[in-house]
Amino acid sequence: MTTKHNLYGLDRGQLEALFQQIGLQAFRGRQIMKWVYHQGLTDFGGMTDLPLTARQWMLEHCTLTLPEIHERFVSKDGTVKWLLKVAAGDLVEMVLIPEKGRNTLCVSSQVGCMLDCSFCSTGKQGFNGNLTSAEIVGQMVIANAYLAEQSQSVTNVVLMGMGEPLLNFDAVLPATNIMIDDHAFGLSKRRVTVSTAGVVPGIRQLQEHTDVSLAISLHAPFDELRNELVPINKKYPIKVLLEACRDYVEHLGPARKLVIEYTLMRGVNDQPQHAKALANLLGSLRCKINLIPFNPFPGSGYQKPKNADVYAFQTVLMQAGYITMIRTTRGDDINAACGQLVGMVEDRTRRQSRYRERLAQQVDVVQVQ
Repeated sequence: MTTKHNLYGLDRGQLEALFQQIGLQAFRGRQIMKWVYHQGLTDFGGMTDLPLTARQWMLEHCTLTLPEIHERFVSKDGTVKWLLKVAAGDLVEMVLIPEKGRNTLCVSSQVGCMLDCSFCSTGKQGFNGNLTSAEIVGQMVIANAYLAEQSQSVTNVVLMGMGEPLLNFDAVLPATNIMIDDHAFGLSKRRVTVSTAGVVPGIRQLQEHTDVSLAISLHAPFDELRNELVPINKKYPIKVLLEACRDYVEHLGPARKLVIEYTLMRGVNDQPQHAKALANLLGSLRCKINLIPFNPFPGSGYQKPKNADVYAFQTVLMQAGYITMIRTTRGDDINAACGQLVGMVEDRTRRQSRYRERLAQQVDVVQVQ
Protein backbone atom coordinates (compact mmCIF):
# COMPACT_ATOMS: atom_id res chain seq x y z
CA MET A 1 0.00 0.00 0.00
CA THR A 2 1.36 3.43 -0.99
CA THR A 3 1.95 5.81 1.90
CA LYS A 4 -0.07 8.99 1.58
CA HIS A 5 1.55 12.42 1.72
CA ASN A 6 0.73 14.06 5.06
CA LEU A 7 0.40 17.65 3.88
CA TYR A 8 1.01 19.01 7.39
CA GLY A 9 4.63 18.03 6.84
CA LEU A 10 5.26 19.82 3.55
CA ASP A 11 6.43 23.42 3.42
CA ARG A 12 5.54 25.75 0.57
CA GLY A 13 8.41 24.68 -1.68
CA GLN A 14 7.68 21.00 -1.13
CA LEU A 15 3.96 21.46 -1.80
CA GLU A 16 4.63 23.39 -4.98
CA ALA A 17 7.04 20.70 -6.18
CA LEU A 18 4.52 17.97 -5.38
CA PHE A 19 1.79 19.57 -7.47
CA GLN A 20 4.12 20.35 -10.32
CA GLN A 21 4.96 16.64 -10.42
CA ILE A 22 1.32 15.85 -11.20
CA GLY A 23 1.07 18.55 -13.85
CA LEU A 24 -0.48 21.38 -11.84
CA GLN A 25 0.78 24.93 -11.37
CA ALA A 26 2.99 25.65 -8.35
CA PHE A 27 0.53 28.20 -6.91
CA ARG A 28 -1.91 25.37 -6.13
CA GLY A 29 0.37 24.49 -3.21
CA ARG A 30 -0.06 27.99 -1.79
CA GLN A 31 -3.83 27.73 -2.16
CA ILE A 32 -3.85 24.51 -0.15
CA MET A 33 -1.77 26.09 2.62
CA LYS A 34 -4.30 28.90 2.96
CA TRP A 35 -7.18 26.44 3.16
CA VAL A 36 -5.45 24.32 5.78
CA TYR A 37 -3.82 26.95 7.99
CA HIS A 38 -5.99 30.03 7.49
CA GLN A 39 -9.40 28.41 7.07
CA GLY A 40 -8.73 25.25 9.10
CA LEU A 41 -10.22 23.09 6.34
CA THR A 42 -9.08 19.47 6.19
CA ASP A 43 -11.66 18.23 3.64
CA PHE A 44 -9.94 18.27 0.26
CA GLY A 45 -13.31 18.16 -1.49
CA GLY A 46 -14.20 21.53 0.01
CA MET A 47 -11.18 23.34 -1.48
CA THR A 48 -13.33 24.78 -4.21
CA ASP A 49 -10.74 26.97 -5.97
CA LEU A 50 -8.70 23.88 -6.87
CA PRO A 51 -9.50 21.87 -10.02
CA LEU A 52 -11.70 18.85 -9.45
CA THR A 53 -8.93 16.56 -10.73
CA ALA A 54 -6.56 17.96 -8.09
CA ARG A 55 -9.09 17.41 -5.31
CA GLN A 56 -9.72 13.86 -6.45
CA TRP A 57 -5.97 13.17 -6.59
CA MET A 58 -5.51 14.51 -3.05
CA LEU A 59 -8.33 12.34 -1.74
CA GLU A 60 -6.47 9.30 -3.05
CA HIS A 61 -2.87 10.28 -2.33
CA CYS A 62 -2.84 12.82 0.52
CA THR A 63 -3.89 13.11 4.13
CA LEU A 64 -3.96 15.68 6.93
CA THR A 65 -3.24 13.58 10.01
CA LEU A 66 -2.37 14.90 13.47
CA PRO A 67 -0.72 13.11 16.40
CA GLU A 68 -3.33 11.52 18.65
CA ILE A 69 -4.00 13.28 21.96
CA HIS A 70 -3.43 10.60 24.59
CA GLU A 71 -3.81 12.84 27.64
CA ARG A 72 -3.77 16.51 28.61
CA PHE A 73 -2.66 18.01 31.92
CA VAL A 74 -3.25 21.56 33.19
CA SER A 75 -0.99 23.05 35.83
CA LYS A 76 -2.15 25.30 38.64
CA ASP A 77 -0.15 28.09 36.94
CA GLY A 78 -1.99 27.62 33.63
CA THR A 79 0.73 25.65 31.84
CA VAL A 80 -0.71 22.88 29.65
CA LYS A 81 1.05 19.63 28.78
CA TRP A 82 -0.10 17.17 26.13
CA LEU A 83 0.95 13.55 25.87
CA LEU A 84 0.75 12.75 22.15
CA LYS A 85 0.81 9.38 20.43
CA VAL A 86 2.91 9.44 17.26
CA ALA A 87 3.16 7.01 14.37
CA ALA A 88 5.82 4.85 16.01
CA GLY A 89 3.36 4.17 18.85
CA ASP A 90 5.42 6.10 21.39
CA LEU A 91 4.16 9.01 23.45
CA VAL A 92 5.86 12.40 23.27
CA GLU A 93 5.14 15.58 25.16
CA MET A 94 4.57 19.20 24.24
CA VAL A 95 4.00 22.13 26.58
CA LEU A 96 2.08 25.38 26.21
CA ILE A 97 3.14 28.24 28.48
CA PRO A 98 0.53 31.02 28.53
CA GLU A 99 1.52 34.49 29.68
CA LYS A 100 -0.05 37.91 29.34
CA GLY A 101 -0.05 38.73 25.63
CA ARG A 102 2.10 35.71 24.79
CA ASN A 103 1.60 31.96 24.28
CA THR A 104 4.81 29.96 23.99
CA LEU A 105 4.71 26.40 22.68
CA CYS A 106 7.56 24.07 23.58
CA VAL A 107 7.71 21.52 20.77
CA SER A 108 9.32 18.08 20.68
CA SER A 109 11.36 16.96 17.68
CA GLN A 110 12.38 13.40 18.60
CA VAL A 111 10.99 10.38 20.41
CA GLY A 112 13.22 10.62 23.46
CA CYS A 113 16.68 12.02 22.77
CA MET A 114 19.89 10.70 21.21
CA LEU A 115 21.96 12.78 23.62
CA ASP A 116 22.30 12.02 27.31
CA CYS A 117 22.74 15.34 29.10
CA SER A 118 23.18 14.42 32.75
CA PHE A 119 20.61 16.91 34.13
CA CYS A 120 17.78 16.21 31.66
CA SER A 121 15.15 13.55 32.32
CA THR A 122 14.31 13.25 28.60
CA GLY A 123 17.74 11.81 27.87
CA LYS A 124 17.21 9.12 30.50
CA GLN A 125 14.32 7.74 28.44
CA GLY A 126 16.64 6.77 25.60
CA PHE A 127 15.73 7.19 21.95
CA ASN A 128 13.32 5.62 19.46
CA GLY A 129 13.57 7.75 16.34
CA ASN A 130 12.80 11.13 14.87
CA LEU A 131 9.43 12.80 14.61
CA THR A 132 8.25 13.60 11.10
CA SER A 133 7.78 17.20 10.03
CA ALA A 134 4.01 16.57 10.09
CA GLU A 135 4.22 15.40 13.72
CA ILE A 136 6.18 18.54 14.62
CA VAL A 137 3.76 20.88 12.82
CA GLY A 138 0.85 18.86 14.22
CA GLN A 139 1.80 19.98 17.72
CA MET A 140 1.29 23.57 16.61
CA VAL A 141 -2.09 22.74 15.07
CA ILE A 142 -3.28 21.03 18.25
CA ALA A 143 -2.16 23.91 20.49
CA ASN A 144 -3.82 26.49 18.25
CA ALA A 145 -7.08 24.53 18.29
CA TYR A 146 -6.97 24.58 22.10
CA LEU A 147 -6.22 28.31 22.20
CA ALA A 148 -8.88 29.14 19.62
CA GLU A 149 -11.49 28.45 22.30
CA GLN A 150 -10.08 31.53 24.05
CA SER A 151 -9.74 33.52 20.81
CA GLN A 152 -5.96 33.20 21.05
CA SER A 153 -3.15 31.47 19.20
CA VAL A 154 0.47 30.43 19.64
CA THR A 155 2.74 33.49 19.45
CA ASN A 156 6.14 31.86 20.03
CA VAL A 157 7.57 28.43 19.31
CA VAL A 158 10.66 26.95 20.93
CA LEU A 159 12.01 23.60 19.77
CA MET A 160 13.16 22.82 23.30
CA GLY A 161 10.96 19.82 24.04
CA MET A 162 12.01 16.20 23.73
CA GLY A 163 14.96 15.62 21.45
CA GLU A 164 17.85 17.45 19.79
CA PRO A 165 16.31 19.34 16.83
CA LEU A 166 19.51 19.54 14.78
CA LEU A 167 19.81 15.74 14.78
CA ASN A 168 16.45 15.69 12.97
CA PHE A 169 17.29 18.44 10.52
CA ASP A 170 15.35 17.15 7.51
CA ALA A 171 12.08 17.30 9.46
CA VAL A 172 12.80 20.37 11.57
CA LEU A 173 13.66 22.67 8.65
CA PRO A 174 10.34 22.30 6.75
CA ALA A 175 8.44 22.46 10.05
CA THR A 176 10.02 25.80 10.93
CA ASN A 177 9.46 27.00 7.35
CA ILE A 178 5.73 26.33 7.80
CA MET A 179 5.70 28.15 11.14
CA ILE A 180 7.09 31.36 9.62
CA ASP A 181 5.27 31.16 6.26
CA ASP A 182 2.62 33.87 5.78
CA HIS A 183 0.48 31.28 3.98
CA ALA A 184 0.57 29.10 7.12
CA PHE A 185 1.12 30.26 10.73
CA GLY A 186 2.90 33.50 9.82
CA LEU A 187 5.08 33.75 12.92
CA SER A 188 8.04 36.11 12.91
CA LYS A 189 11.36 34.33 12.42
CA ARG A 190 12.39 35.99 15.70
CA ARG A 191 9.61 34.07 17.46
CA VAL A 192 10.62 30.60 16.25
CA THR A 193 13.65 29.30 18.13
CA VAL A 194 15.65 26.15 17.48
CA SER A 195 17.56 25.02 20.57
CA THR A 196 20.66 22.86 20.31
CA ALA A 197 23.00 21.23 22.80
CA GLY A 198 25.83 22.07 20.42
CA VAL A 199 25.53 20.07 17.19
CA VAL A 200 27.96 22.25 15.25
CA PRO A 201 27.36 20.78 11.75
CA GLY A 202 23.64 21.31 12.29
CA ILE A 203 24.20 24.97 13.18
CA ARG A 204 26.22 25.39 9.99
CA GLN A 205 23.51 23.66 7.97
CA LEU A 206 20.77 25.75 9.56
CA GLN A 207 22.64 28.91 8.60
CA GLU A 208 22.58 27.84 4.95
CA HIS A 209 18.79 27.50 4.85
CA THR A 210 17.04 29.82 7.31
CA ASP A 211 17.37 32.65 9.80
CA VAL A 212 15.09 31.51 12.60
CA SER A 213 16.36 32.24 16.10
CA LEU A 214 18.94 29.98 17.70
CA ALA A 215 19.40 29.01 21.35
CA ILE A 216 22.49 27.25 22.67
CA SER A 217 22.23 24.98 25.71
CA LEU A 218 25.64 25.83 27.19
CA HIS A 219 25.35 25.14 30.94
CA ALA A 220 29.08 25.39 31.69
CA PRO A 221 31.96 27.78 30.91
CA PHE A 222 34.68 25.08 30.95
CA ASP A 223 35.10 22.05 28.67
CA GLU A 224 35.87 19.71 31.57
CA LEU A 225 32.60 20.50 33.33
CA ARG A 226 30.56 20.67 30.13
CA ASN A 227 31.86 17.24 29.10
CA GLU A 228 30.12 15.87 32.20
CA LEU A 229 26.88 17.81 31.78
CA VAL A 230 26.56 17.79 27.98
CA PRO A 231 28.55 14.82 26.61
CA ILE A 232 28.36 16.01 22.99
CA ASN A 233 30.86 18.66 24.08
CA LYS A 234 33.55 15.97 23.78
CA LYS A 235 32.90 15.96 20.02
CA TYR A 236 32.24 19.69 19.59
CA PRO A 237 34.05 21.55 22.39
CA ILE A 238 33.14 25.05 23.50
CA LYS A 239 35.64 26.86 21.25
CA VAL A 240 34.34 25.12 18.13
CA LEU A 241 30.73 25.68 19.21
CA LEU A 242 31.22 29.40 19.83
CA GLU A 243 32.86 29.84 16.43
CA ALA A 244 29.69 28.46 14.81
CA CYS A 245 27.58 30.68 17.08
CA ARG A 246 29.47 33.82 16.04
CA ASP A 247 28.95 32.98 12.38
CA TYR A 248 25.24 32.33 12.93
CA VAL A 249 24.62 35.58 14.78
CA GLU A 250 26.39 37.50 12.01
CA HIS A 251 24.06 35.73 9.59
CA LEU A 252 21.08 36.97 11.63
CA GLY A 253 22.15 40.60 11.25
CA PRO A 254 23.06 43.38 13.69
CA ALA A 255 19.61 43.74 15.26
CA ARG A 256 19.35 40.15 16.51
CA LYS A 257 20.95 38.09 19.25
CA LEU A 258 21.56 34.45 20.07
CA VAL A 259 20.10 32.98 23.24
CA ILE A 260 22.43 31.24 25.68
CA GLU A 261 20.59 28.77 27.92
CA TYR A 262 22.31 28.01 31.23
CA THR A 263 20.79 25.60 33.75
CA LEU A 264 21.99 26.32 37.29
CA MET A 265 22.66 23.35 39.57
CA ARG A 266 23.57 23.82 43.22
CA GLY A 267 27.31 23.63 43.82
CA VAL A 268 27.98 22.42 40.29
CA ASN A 269 27.94 25.46 37.99
CA ASP A 270 26.18 28.21 39.95
CA GLN A 271 28.99 30.03 41.76
CA PRO A 272 30.41 33.52 41.07
CA GLN A 273 33.55 32.05 39.49
CA HIS A 274 31.37 30.24 36.97
CA ALA A 275 29.50 33.45 36.18
CA LYS A 276 32.74 35.41 35.69
CA ALA A 277 34.17 32.66 33.49
CA LEU A 278 30.96 32.61 31.43
CA ALA A 279 31.10 36.39 30.91
CA ASN A 280 34.73 36.17 29.80
CA LEU A 281 34.01 33.19 27.56
CA LEU A 282 31.18 34.85 25.67
CA GLY A 283 33.26 37.98 25.14
CA SER A 284 31.81 40.00 22.28
CA LEU A 285 29.24 37.38 21.23
CA ARG A 286 25.95 39.16 20.58
CA CYS A 287 23.63 37.26 22.88
CA LYS A 288 21.24 37.33 25.78
CA ILE A 289 21.34 34.79 28.58
CA ASN A 290 18.53 32.76 30.12
CA LEU A 291 19.29 31.34 33.55
CA ILE A 292 17.23 28.23 34.34
CA PRO A 293 17.13 26.96 37.92
CA PHE A 294 17.43 23.17 37.76
CA ASN A 295 14.12 21.31 37.95
CA PRO A 296 14.65 18.12 40.00
CA PHE A 297 13.63 14.63 38.88
CA PRO A 298 14.23 11.25 40.58
CA GLY A 299 17.78 10.00 40.47
CA SER A 300 19.30 13.06 38.82
CA GLY A 301 21.84 13.62 41.57
CA TYR A 302 21.49 17.40 41.22
CA GLN A 303 19.75 19.98 43.38
CA LYS A 304 17.92 23.21 42.71
CA PRO A 305 20.22 26.21 43.28
CA LYS A 306 19.75 28.62 46.17
CA ASN A 307 17.85 31.76 45.20
CA ALA A 308 20.69 33.93 46.49
CA ASP A 309 23.16 32.13 44.20
CA VAL A 310 20.87 32.56 41.20
CA TYR A 311 20.56 36.31 41.77
CA ALA A 312 24.30 36.67 42.42
CA PHE A 313 25.02 34.82 39.17
CA GLN A 314 22.66 37.12 37.29
CA THR A 315 24.27 40.20 38.84
CA VAL A 316 27.75 39.21 37.65
CA LEU A 317 26.50 38.74 34.09
CA MET A 318 24.49 41.95 34.04
CA GLN A 319 27.46 43.92 35.37
CA ALA A 320 29.44 42.45 32.47
CA GLY A 321 26.89 43.95 30.09
CA TYR A 322 24.71 40.93 29.23
CA ILE A 323 20.93 40.98 29.18
CA THR A 324 20.27 38.17 31.65
CA MET A 325 16.86 36.77 32.51
CA ILE A 326 15.94 34.21 35.17
CA ARG A 327 13.40 31.83 33.71
CA THR A 328 10.44 31.29 36.00
CA THR A 329 9.74 27.62 36.63
CA ARG A 330 6.37 26.78 35.08
CA GLY A 331 4.35 23.57 35.15
CA ASP A 332 6.56 21.66 37.57
CA ASP A 333 3.48 20.25 39.34
CA ILE A 334 2.66 18.33 36.12
CA ASN A 335 6.33 17.60 35.27
CA ALA A 336 6.21 20.07 32.39
CA ALA A 337 9.12 22.27 33.45
CA CYS A 338 12.36 22.55 31.52
CA GLY A 339 14.28 19.25 31.61
CA GLN A 340 11.36 17.24 33.01
CA LEU A 341 9.71 15.98 29.80
CA VAL A 342 9.77 12.20 29.47
CA GLY A 343 6.83 10.84 27.47
CA MET A 344 6.75 7.07 27.02
CA VAL A 345 9.49 5.80 24.73
CA GLU A 346 10.26 2.35 23.36
CA ASP A 347 13.98 2.77 23.95
CA ARG A 348 16.42 1.45 21.33
CA THR A 349 19.45 2.40 23.41
CA ARG A 350 18.84 0.51 26.71
CA ARG A 351 19.60 3.82 28.43
CA GLN A 352 16.15 3.80 30.03
CA SER A 353 16.61 0.38 31.61
CA ARG A 354 20.08 1.27 32.89
CA TYR A 355 18.69 4.45 34.43
CA ARG A 356 15.91 2.49 36.15
CA GLU A 357 18.45 -0.01 37.46
CA ARG A 358 20.44 2.85 39.01
CA LEU A 359 17.27 4.25 40.59
CA ALA A 360 16.46 0.84 42.08
CA GLN A 361 19.98 0.57 43.49
CA GLN A 362 19.64 4.01 45.10
CA VAL A 363 16.34 2.98 46.71
CA ASP A 364 17.98 -0.22 48.03
CA VAL A 365 20.83 1.78 49.58
CA VAL A 366 18.38 4.16 51.28
CA GLN A 367 16.35 1.24 52.67
CA VAL A 368 19.49 -0.44 54.04
CA GLN A 369 20.52 2.78 55.75
